[in-house]
Amino acid sequence: MSGQTPSKSERAASRRIAVAFLVSAAGAVGFAVTYGLNGGTQWEGVCLAVAFAGLAVGLAVWSRRLVPVGGYVEEHEGFVPPPAEQAMTAAVFRAPESPTRRWGLLAALGFALTALGVAALFPLRSLLPWDRQRPTRSLKDTPWGPGIRLVDDQGRPLRPDDVPADTMVAVFPEGSIDVGDAPAFAVRLNPERFIRQPAGGHLGGLVVWSLLCTHAGCPVRLYLKGAGRVLCPCHQSSFDLLAGARPIAGPAARPLPGLPIEVGPDGFLRATGDFTAPPGAGFWSRP
Repeated sequence: MSGQTPSKSERAASRRIAVAFLVSAAGAVGFAVTYGLNGGTQWEGVCLAVAFAGLAVGLAVWSRRLVPVGGYVEEHEGFVPPPAEQAMTAAVFRAPESPTRRWGLLAALGFALTALGVAALFPLRSLLPWDRQRPTRSLKDTPWGPGIRLVDDQGRPLRPDDVPADTMVAVFPEGSIDVGDAPAFAVRLNPERFIRQPAGGHLGGLVVWSLLCTHAGCPVRLYLKGAGRVLCPCHQSSFDLLAGARPIAGPAARPLPGLPIEVGPDGFLRATGDFTAPPGAGFWSRP
């Protein structure tokens, strides 16, 4: 009995188990590749789901189809089995259908577990100090920087004269119009009315601030002419541009970050650096 070759159902189960473990390994490799290429958290989640699902299916089929189940009662007088029984037990473990002899399945399981273990190391890259995209830095850095020209929503560079007095104009970094934390707005105010100097400075009253509310990141698109104030329509936070864009009403607790600007040799407005503070809503180290 112990020397019989595996049955047809056992061979089919072995194939299903091997395929499940290989699918698990493929999912783990897919996760590592997707993470390395910044393919998006959705695809990373899909790959992890495939990896763990394949591992779970393989182990479930193995335990259900190949591992003996049931209750066994053996009555004997002593604790040392007779020689014939010892020989039979040894033959069982040497038999082709014994779980300890299924080297192919064990190799597939080891490959799947190794792939998952290696894939689990990839997210640590985000925490390493030399990683340019680690979470803390990605929340603070934006596409703005020295020499980046200010453009409108059509990508046209702006000159100082393109910002009329007491008018709010949406501006973006050239080449990065669609980046979520990059939108800003320019407004020309009377510098004699400044109660507090803008954090990013100004060019004869021309000032640029982040367009994102510091409460929840909504765009502060409502401008109150004459009063020098902007209002966030989401939760009614109000910012006084004449006092350094500090919040004067609503749930926002931080002023709008300013953007330092200059006029380039070509006559167009350019940034001289990034925002004076991280734009948008707060995060774990910045409420």
